[in-house]
Amino acid sequence: MTRTDTPFWKWLLLLIAGSFLFMLAYGFSGIPAALDETLHMPLWLQALLCVLASAGVLALYGCWWQWTEKQKARDIPMRRLAGDTAIGFGVGIFFFVLVTGCMALMGGYRIDSVKWDWNALISSLFTFLVVAVGEEVLFRGIVFRMIDDRWGTVVALIVSALIFGFVHISNNNATVWSSVAIAVEAGLLLGAAYKWSGTLWVPIGIHWSWNYFQGPVFGFAVSGNGTQSLIHPVIQGSDWLTGGSFGAEASIPAFVLGLSLAIVFLLLPRRTACTSR
Repeated sequence: MTRTDTPFWKWLLLLIAGSFLFMLAYGFSGIPAALDETLHMPLWLQALLCVLASAGVLALYGCWWQWTEKQKARDIPMRRLAGDTAIGFGVGIFFFVLVTGCMALMGGYRIDSVKWDWNALISSLFTFLVVAVGEEVLFRGIVFRMIDDRWGTVVALIVSALIFGFVHISNNNATVWSSVAIAVEAGLLLGAAYKWSGTLWVPIGIHWSWNYFQGPVFGFAVSGNGTQSLIHPVIQGSDWLTGGSFGAEASIPAFVLGLSLAIVFLLLPRRTACTSR
């Protein structure tokens, strides 16, 4: 049964219930990082807990599919986990290398110093995995997929992107512009990558490396939140060029590149369908 066959009230109830369930799951999946701040766990234990938390959210998502769709989840096939995640991770790296390069060419970014802290780099890598899994399951697996299934891809892209962008409005140093920028450069890109690939693995990979390279590697704030980083940069110039205190996501280079990549994904032949359409 497709969602177009489902009464609207039931579809809406499932959308609200699914969104609420996975907001809670995302909140609980952040416990390992919160515990580490107070208990200072060994790195191996923090990494293990992050992986288990991510796996738990994905397992819950599989159960949700089974209960609501009466079939196994089609967008988290284990046979494509490694390959599709690697594709997404590579896209995310490409994105922020190019954004940072554009800023550097225009005088907005330069490296002041480099400080290797392997514990911090590895810790943040696993922390951002949890973020990527939790947010992609919620915004692409639930919100985008259900809207796409009922009203089509264009509506799903617009609505899910706007929701994704404006949930960041309460972040540190956020503005209406930063939320619009995230909606376009990230919300559209991640939705398009999901639709193109038919799996959550590609957008999870993009989201994961996007946050990781933006903050812990290149030294920008991540959606308004500062992080310990490998590169200690000097970021100067117009907020339109650098994103200001919110981070590179509020910059014109990120906006233009993210929109361009979203268009590329939408124009590419789809690998598999991620919805019943």
